[in-house]
Amino acid sequence: MRTRMTGGALRMRVAILATVEGQTAMTVKIIALLTARPDKKEALEALLTGMIAPSRAEPGNLRYDLWRDQADPARFVLDELYASSEAIAAHRETHHFRAYLAAINDLAERTALSLAPVQVG
Repeated sequence: MRTRMTGGALRMRVAILATVEGQTAMTVKIIALLTARPDKKEALEALLTGMIAPSRAEPGNLRYDLWRDQADPARFVLDELYASSEAIAAHRETHHFRAYLAAINDLAERTALSLAPVQVG
């Protein structure tokens, strides 16, 4: 079972993974906002929760968390952190991500932000 790290332990792992053969790789955060289409909330939640374990198991994944909006239970937020843009490219080639892409447009409206660190603590 994979242990989830927070705080200093996570920052240390990010720093270690970011230095590869003397070159610095930049971590990348993805925030995806997903709002279920009418009568699709349960199917969307099942799709999203099914992505958690395989995504967290990927070598370049540092964080993969699913959140639900307290004001609107049909709205979800994926909070992802990857060691590099190469790790994101690898994620997008996985079977579970391709299955997500095949289903997501029927289940939800979505917006994704790909973020680079400016000042992260």
